[in-house]
Amino acid sequence: MTRYVLEYHLVSYRRVWRGSVLSSFVLPLLTMLGFGVGVGAYVTGGVEGVPYLDWLVPGLIASTAVQVAMADSSWPVLGGFEWQRIYYGQSAAPLRVSDILDGHLAFIVFRTVTSAGAFLLVASAFGTMHSWWALATLPIAALAGLAVATPTFAYASTIRTDSYLAILFRLGMIPMSLFSGVFFPIESLPGLLRGIAYVLPLWHAVDLSRAATLGVAPAWSATGHVVYLALWAAAGWLLAHRQFTRRLVV
Repeated sequence: MTRYVLEYHLVSYRRVWRGSVLSSFVLPLLTMLGFGVGVGAYVTGGVEGVPYLDWLVPGLIASTAVQVAMADSSWPVLGGFEWQRIYYGQSAAPLRVSDILDGHLAFIVFRTVTSAGAFLLVASAFGTMHSWWALATLPIAALAGLAVATPTFAYASTIRTDSYLAILFRLGMIPMSLFSGVFFPIESLPGLLRGIAYVLPLWHAVDLSRAATLGVAPAWSATGHVVYLALWAAAGWLLAHRQFTRRLVV
């Protein structure tokens, strides 16, 4: 039954996909020109022996995946309960709560991978990929997307107004994007902030993606990164499933 829910979201997306295609290619291009080329011109010697643009791109791919996943897991989920109320219509059909949740999450993975794939294509045109392992950034993006999407599902299903989503992005998404090693090595952060960065899922996706595109070993164990992101996804799924059940099962 999960596939029917996924099909619903894909059919809905088919009506609006043109609006996201341009941004999927233009935003990566502008970001790389602004940060990678513009700021990179002042970073003499690169970072960790790598040109700044090449070092930056994998972090941007991971960050884009996480941002897309969180955005598509916030207002759409709140709307599914409070505005369009599509979840209630789906629950009235012969669908389990897990079908509704997993079908929507599968769509989030689709959006995350396609956004990361567009970024990867643009980055490849700049010659920033140094290994065929760069293709691994796509499953990394999928896992990182789930790691933030599932707890965001849980959070968005507990609130009644989108004011609380603004708080989530201001206090969650923006700091995580700035302090997870996307734009500069986290080793330059004070000890406390560095410890927080290690806890956040984005840093683990960034380290894996950077290792993949540069063809080097990650700073931490690749298996450890994957397990940690999977734990985030699993814990978030359990919380989201419990909250969905509370609201949909009378």
